[in-house]
Amino acid sequence: MSTAITNDIKITVSKAFQGVSMQTWPDIFQFVYQITIENFSDYQVQLLHRHWYIIDGQGQKREVEGEGVVGKQPSLMPGESHQYISGCHLTVDIGKMHGTYTFERKSDGKLFEVEIPEFDLIAPYRFN
Repeated sequence: MSTAITNDIKITVSKAFQGVSMQTWPDIFQFVYQITIENFSDYQVQLLHRHWYIIDGQGQKREVEGEGVVGKQPSLMPGESHQYISGCHLTVDIGKMHGTYTFERKSDGKLFEVEIPEFDLIAPYRFN
């Protein structure tokens, strides 16, 4: 599990290996991750944008940007949390991800970024 707190917003990531799809070439290694977002600030905030950096074990880099997360732009009151599950695929069995979320503080419209902590994506047989 990976955790980061930025601007009183806590991001916790847990992940799992889902398997290999060998119906394509190259094989696709599928991972799933669960994100928990907790608002420890004194303000209502809304997640507006995500920006991911994905790096595989061969050094291939890609970026993914977009509005919200899994089709939502959750708004959190102080003390509230939001959780979602998403996934990532790689063409090798090891990689990592990290990124940022852009939030808006609803009281004054101020935008701020929150760190998504880096986490590894590793097929479990790599540990043998």
